[in-house]
Amino acid sequence: MNWKDDDLSYTNVGGNTALSKEYLLSRGYCCGNGCLNCPFEYKNVPEPKKTLLLNERKKREKQKG
Repeated sequence: MNWKDDDLSYTNVGGNTALSKEYLLSRGYCCGNGCLNCPFEYKNVPEPKKTLLLNERKKREKQKG
């Protein structure tokens, strides 16, 4: 993980820019794009993507232990 200077985003192992949970919280709403660190349970993401993302998050959390 490579954090940018502002600590609001980072480049993940796949080379994509990910926004921090803190930044997303400060924005105040789910944008519906399926952000990796979405603190809003993907509220505005349409199905079936929403369920897929929630299941992926549960898997990641289990792996962290």
